[in-house]
Amino acid sequence: MLLLLIFITVILCVLLAVNLYVKKVRPMQEKAKKIPGPPTLPILGNALEFGGSTKEFFDYIVKTSTQYGPVARVWVGPILAVILAEPISIEAVLGSNKLINKSILYKFGEPWLGQGMLTNGGSVWKRHRKIITPAFHVQIFDKFLPIFNENVKILLERLKKHEDGVQFNIQPYMHLVALDIISESAMGVKINAQQDSTSDYVKSVKSLGMAMFIRAFKPWLHLDAIFHLSSLGRLQRKCLAILHGTTQRVIKERKKVVLENECNNTSTAPGDEEIGKKEKSAFLDLMLQAVKDGATLTDKELQDEVDTIMLAGHDTTTCCLSFSIWCLAQHQDIQDKVMEELNQIFGDSDREPTIKDLQEMKYMELVFKETLRVYPSVPLYGRILTEDVAVGEYVLPAGTNVGFNPYILHRNPEYYPDPEKFDPERFLPENSKGRHPFAYIPFSAGPRICLGMKYAMAEMKAVLSAVLRKYKILPPETDHKLKLTIVLVLESLNGIPIRLQKRNQN
Repeated sequence: MLLLLIFITVILCVLLAVNLYVKKVRPMQEKAKKIPGPPTLPILGNALEFGGSTKEFFDYIVKTSTQYGPVARVWVGPILAVILAEPISIEAVLGSNKLINKSILYKFGEPWLGQGMLTNGGSVWKRHRKIITPAFHVQIFDKFLPIFNENVKILLERLKKHEDGVQFNIQPYMHLVALDIISESAMGVKINAQQDSTSDYVKSVKSLGMAMFIRAFKPWLHLDAIFHLSSLGRLQRKCLAILHGTTQRVIKERKKVVLENECNNTSTAPGDEEIGKKEKSAFLDLMLQAVKDGATLTDKELQDEVDTIMLAGHDTTTCCLSFSIWCLAQHQDIQDKVMEELNQIFGDSDREPTIKDLQEMKYMELVFKETLRVYPSVPLYGRILTEDVAVGEYVLPAGTNVGFNPYILHRNPEYYPDPEKFDPERFLPENSKGRHPFAYIPFSAGPRICLGMKYAMAEMKAVLSAVLRKYKILPPETDHKLKLTIVLVLESLNGIPIRLQKRNQN
């Protein structure tokens, strides 16, 4: 009897696969056959070429765009993916007010992020964006400045042990300070990641991001039934219980406080520790206030948005801060220019920065922009087409998953002469004039451009300026070549080693 059931199940799966191929895959193959790309295998497409690690996948995507050009196609099983790496083609999709639905990659983030701003589309996305946008207005960033400054103090205290000039990996330090900052900014609670990097919450954030990404590029894990039985599926369930449990508890507590207008900030962290007595605001508080004022967001929608801010708000800043520090270590002349600007702002004072101070860090902002050109935090992201789109001589059929490749785009010598050279002055207004607006897309572009980019820039200025005012950043003792990979964001597998030298203190 069992063998008969298995046989029937296999037959049904085959029939479904044949039906899918006849109705959807074959017509797309016909439309996409002119688009250059690597040879494919039946059923699996190019999936076996992606390799068994995130590093191999990243190298494959870079190689595909390099070898087959700025419009290149790959097949992930029955799923057509076209990788774009030139401005005109990218503008045709990112610049559209209709093509706003995210690619299949984001589907695997839904167990964590639900229908938050990163994953949703259509009318839901438009409604949420309208409600959330005021929370990211620069005029309210002063509410977050105490959060920046307090967590930076902890960072500087942790860096003291490296004052001896021995090289160490800066990535974990930037990861934990960014996680501490975004948890207070998003939820209004401390998770104390810098003091306890082994907590279940901290480990779950990292593990869940990895599980999401790996699943997306293994077609056999796309089926929920198979994924839930896999080790990744078990890991995801464990992490979700921790992360969702925390978010749900915080929303319940903050909702009671904010909606009753009793803002006494007595929320506690996952470890049940008090935040402190000083009044602060969080993105959650601002969204709850919008609900109080008549906006429509359910508790589940609030949870989705808070979880989205937590993910998007720490990994991307971790990446940019880590690679910026690496670039300044490699280019002492540029670091000197940043310090000259900081000395003009602060003089001999050791005071904490104000919002006005952060706004005056113009050259540092150029450094971040150039870092994001060379090392884009999100080197691959995408949309799914709801209609056919003409891109030059090709037609991308409806249903295509379009991937945008800023890592290759930002190295186009037509827009960035001598592209491997680190030169922040590329982004001076006079040097940016005439550059195609879609030639630089670290924060995406068009109607779905990142809401948090100004917040992220303010946070990164607060962190990096504090580190630079105390330490000169030096390169590692020996030559070191970064081994880049992608796990949602760009990372270096072999770390980002630097050395610190304490600056003269009066």
